[in-house]
Formats: sequence, structure tokens, C-alpha cells
Amino acid sequence: MLFSVWVKRTLLAVVLLILVVLFLVAYGHQRIHAELSGVTTPVTFEVRRGDTLGNVADRLQSAAVLSESGVVSDITLYRLYSRFGPDQGYLKAGEYTIPVGVTIPGLDQLLKSGSVNAYQVTFIEGWTFTDVLKALENQPKLDHQLQGLDTDAILKVLDLEISHPEGWFFPDTYQYVKGDSDIQLLRAAHAKMKETLMAAWNQHLASGRELPLKSPYETLILASIVEKETGAKGEREIIAGVFIRRLLKRMRLQTDPTVIYGMGKDYQGNISRADLRRVTPYNTYKIKGLPPTPIAMPGKASIQAVLNPDESNYLYFVAKGDGSHQFSETLKAHTRAVREYQIERRKQNYRSAPQQ
Repeated sequence: MLFSVWVKRTLLAVVLLILVVLFLVAYGHQRIHAELSGVTTPVTFEVRRGDTLGNVADRLQSAAVLSESGVVSDITLYRLYSRFGPDQGYLKAGEYTIPVGVTIPGLDQLLKSGSVNAYQVTFIEGWTFTDVLKALENQPKLDHQLQGLDTDAILKVLDLEISHPEGWFFPDTYQYVKGDSDIQLLRAAHAKMKETLMAAWNQHLASGRELPLKSPYETLILASIVEKETGAKGEREIIAGVFIRRLLKRMRLQTDPTVIYGMGKDYQGNISRADLRRVTPYNTYKIKGLPPTPIAMPGKASIQAVLNPDESNYLYFVAKGDGSHQFSETLKAHTRAVREYQIERRKQNYRSAPQQ
């Protein structure tokens, strides 16, 4: 009799236990595949290097992604699912965006996927190295390792085979993720400029065309001047041709952008006659040939234009004021063009290039 009662009670307990387990399994399954109620807007979350599952779960709770409410909490379900679920991969360090409507399996898959947030910074054609550094400083997700360093120190850290940074970084849009450094982006931009320049130079050598440019670096210097002089895309080859012919004839380039670059912080928006008489390594109204370094970052089109210049007889050009230029073969024609297009601007100390 007692044995029969014990058996009945045991069976009842087993049945109740099975029912509880089934309930918990069903409840857990429903909770696991339900949208996480705490994610009402996209949440930016970072998995740090060396993080454990416990660390991540705790911070997900602190970020209100996972809650502690319910018979079985989100945080417990996440830990169990991540450890024993179908995806046995590891959490991958990086910054993620957790979307609205995410479930625990979706969250686990995301943080093990390595699909971290991507950011971008754009370097514009015609920018100087100073402009590039400012653009990098304005990227809060970058690791700023160059901040506070002068140019010489930056070049030493970058460990590039160049003596001056100007012009050596290709203008383009560069992708990065949180934690990448400004050093990495500059090295990538330099590698792309070097590749672009050398490809164009080798193509030029193969063409057999003779130009007054002795090296890829001289090409880079002249391309930077063309980049700063050019407002209309279709004029790059024409302006490049003007400078090439002036070099061949041993005429001074007489281009304002080089003067402005040589003035540095003294340039306040206008060039005076005194500025044109001021001797600097970059004043092409005073020096013969090219300045010692580029004055900006040229794009691919300007590099190509310098190595494939227009073959007209133009030696002069003047800005029309609409972004385009009037080109002339003689000084007399150029003087007429200056009078026609620049009389008002010259009242404001404006100079057009070249002048003689």
C-alpha cells in the first residue's frame, strides 16, 4: 500500500517536472525568438578585444538591450544560446549597430559575424597636407596617433620614403572601422598615390613622348599646379600644355597658386604686387622651372593631363570668372584677354597667370 502511494507520488512528481521543463522550453523558445523589447532605436555597441561572453552580456544589459525581467531573463537566455546554440563561433571585436527588431539568435549572429560599422573620410583634389590632417582630426572614431606631431615627426612615424608630405596622398574616399588609426589611412592614401603616379609614368615612358619632366616627382609637382589652376575638367590638358611649353621655352610658369602656397599663413585672400616680388622657393614669378615640391594633392586626371598635354601653341591663359579660361598664343592676345575678362578683378589686386 505504502509502495503504491510512493509510486503514484513519484509519477506525479515526474509528470509535473516534465510539464515544468516543457513549459520552460516552450517559454524559452518563444522568448529567444521574440524581438528584444529594449531595442526601440538602433543601438551602437562595441565588443572590445579580450571580452568574454559574460562581459558582453553584462554590458548588453547595461545598454538596455537585454533585460532581467521574466521567468527566465534575456541575459540568461542570451548566455545559454550563445554558448550552446548552433553558432559556435567566437565574438569578434568591433563596433556594431544592433537594429530594432533583433532577436537573441540575431544578436548572437551579429556579434560573431565581424560585420562591424564602417566609416569613411574623403580627401578632396587640391587639398594640402594640412587639409588632410584636419579632415582626419574630425573623425571621432579614428585612433588619433599623429595628433600634436609636427610634419617631420609625422613623416618619421609614417616611415615613408619621402622627404616632404605635400601631394603624396591620393584624393579619394577611404573606409575605416573604429579603432583604425590615422596612420593606417595615410599609408593607404600614399600607397594609392604612388601606384597611380607610377602607372601613369610607366605608360608615359612606353609612349616615347618627350616632355620636360625628368621624374615621377616632377610630374606630381606639375600635376598639383594644374589641379589648383583648373576649374573646368575639360581644360586640364590645355593648361598642362601651357605649362609644358613654357618649361620647354625656359619661360617662368607665373602661376598664382604657387605664390599663394609659398605665402603660407600670410595669404589672406588676395595677392599684392609686393607678394609677387617676394622671393620664395614657390614664387614662380621669380624662380625658373618648377617649385621644389607639390603644392596640393592632384587627382588622377591632373596627373594624366600633365603626361598627355594638349599640343596647341597656347602659352598664356586668363580666368574668365565663370570657372573657365581664355587661352592665348601671344602676349599681345593675352593682354587683350586680361583687359576683357579681368578689369574688375584687377581693381581688387587680382592677378591672372601667366603674365609675361
